[in-house]
Amino acid sequence: MGRALFYHLTRASVDSTLATLAGRALEQGWNVLVRGTEAARIDWLDQRLWLAGGEAGFLPHGIAGGAQDGDQPILLTTEQGNANGALYLVSIDGAEITADEIAAAERGVILFDGHDEAAVAHARQQWKSLTGAGCAAEYWSEDSGRWQKMAEKPAG
Repeated sequence: MGRALFYHLTRASVDSTLATLAGRALEQGWNVLVRGTEAARIDWLDQRLWLAGGEAGFLPHGIAGGAQDGDQPILLTTEQGNANGALYLVSIDGAEITADEIAAAERGVILFDGHDEAAVAHARQQWKSLTGAGCAAEYWSEDSGRWQKMAEKPAG
């Protein structure tokens, strides 16, 4: 069973955090699915990821809806499902990830804006829902200037 990782963003942006985490997932050989709630935000993220690789190159990705969805190392979508067989699922902007999806993956990552009270409240609800369904979960904060695990709940 996979693990839910909650990242409380207070310093880093969604796109820079996603670029770091997605790069690490690709290094593990895992495809990545990024699920958002709005097409415009997915388009914005698409543009940001082309620039995210810096001198090392770009992060290979595509937006869902094309003939090559299954071949994309990183697939950006607003839809349910897992067209690229990702083992690393990422939720942005409150997009839902289910306990069943986390169970089938290596990681289910929830990135949320710590300066947005509604986003924090939604992340708390996701924590309760996922841990209540038996998912292992970790809560990470960057308040100190570096990422620190602040809470952990084992599967069960």
